[in-house]
Amino acid sequence: MNAAMLRIDGAYGEGGGQILRTALALSVLLGTPFRIERIRHARSKPGLMHQHLMAVQAAQRICRGEVQGGALGSQQLVFTPGDVLPGEYRFDIGTAGSTTLVLQTILPPLLSAPGPTLLVLEGGTHNPHAPPADFLEHAFLPLINRMGPAVSMRLVRPGFYPAGGGVLEIEIQPARRPQPLYLEERGEFLDLHARALLSRLPDHIAARELGIIGRAFDLHAAQLETVQVVDAKGPGNAVMVAVRSRHVTEVFTGIGRRGVPAETVAGGVVDAVRRYLASGAPVGEHLADQLLLPLAMAGAGAFVSLPPTRHTTTNIAVIGRFLDMAIDCEALADGNWRIAVA
Repeated sequence: MNAAMLRIDGAYGEGGGQILRTALALSVLLGTPFRIERIRHARSKPGLMHQHLMAVQAAQRICRGEVQGGALGSQQLVFTPGDVLPGEYRFDIGTAGSTTLVLQTILPPLLSAPGPTLLVLEGGTHNPHAPPADFLEHAFLPLINRMGPAVSMRLVRPGFYPAGGGVLEIEIQPARRPQPLYLEERGEFLDLHARALLSRLPDHIAARELGIIGRAFDLHAAQLETVQVVDAKGPGNAVMVAVRSRHVTEVFTGIGRRGVPAETVAGGVVDAVRRYLASGAPVGEHLADQLLLPLAMAGAGAFVSLPPTRHTTTNIAVIGRFLDMAIDCEALADGNWRIAVA
């Protein structure tokens, strides 16, 4: 390998784990080694937590790479990738750490691997501050599949904090190179559906959450669904609203927490959905984060979103350290933004 070692500042921008995950994904994809310092510098507990360490280990395994500094609490790391090896992999975080963030790390290189891959990920599936499994299944992966790969995901068992124990199965049929994606219009509104998950908690929690959402959007009974999870490792609750339009589906989620009323959890989801609907943009803030790397892999594409978060602008900067391409962010007259890769 003759690629030069990149140096990444983990304290740049929002200073969180996304910097490490994006760097790992691009390192494996491009064969570029990197050194990262001040990992998660902006967080109350800096350094590698369990889910970040599992992301490092998963990236290492799928390419037989080399790691220096891969330990809990480490704030610096050197990663030297090898060649991507498709196949069957199982990764168990061992805590309620997010399985979807581990997937976010290793999916990009596996999308263009020389063969199919089956992943089994165990840990948290519905976590605060991480995309839930439902978001990936209904919002993100359909767009990835539109770009050429064929990725399917099955939620075998939900995993809530603090017990974890959730299981995701992901099958990946890669494409040699993803095709550009242009998502600049939402298209005709089709449907809005709300779903509450409950594990070992009273039924009235879901009823209160769905009642708030149903009244906010004038939904009928068929648009409100309660799912009793019977096989989770511990108690938990999540409520999700899927907004389905002709060209895109967006998913908004609230995670129940001890001491937080169901009305507060549902109210946060209602506010996010209302903001999205009022904007007219096809892409919400979190989906914008997820789409950046696939569009960069394709070498072209664009989407219109709500104003980019600091998380998004940080991710753009990290991508720019690995790839010599322009990612332009343009404010539009209606308050939305157009993000384009060229």
